[in-house]
Amino acid sequence: MTKNFRETLQEQLQDPAFRAEWDALEPEYAIIQAIINAREASGMTQKQLADKTGIAQADISKIENGNANPSLRTLQRLAQGMGMHVKLEFVPDARA
Repeated sequence: MTKNFRETLQEQLQDPAFRAEWDALEPEYAIIQAIINAREASGMTQKQLADKTGIAQADISKIENGNANPSLRTLQRLAQGMGMHVKLEFVPDARA
């Protein structure tokens, strides 16, 4: 029987070391998903966003695929290109 991704993930999350690494990466995944959601909500392709911001489409693709670590300035340029702004928030850590 073949397990799907979610079943395998749930199994691996039982390992405390895996869980810690997974949790540490959550902010990066949240940023990536926010960029993708905002671009799609704006009705823009990566190419259109690239044309509007001057950021290469290949670089936008790398950011959206998690293969680049964008600076705050880059995030601001992407947001402005979509008619949005970046909102950064610090919240209490529920684990602390």
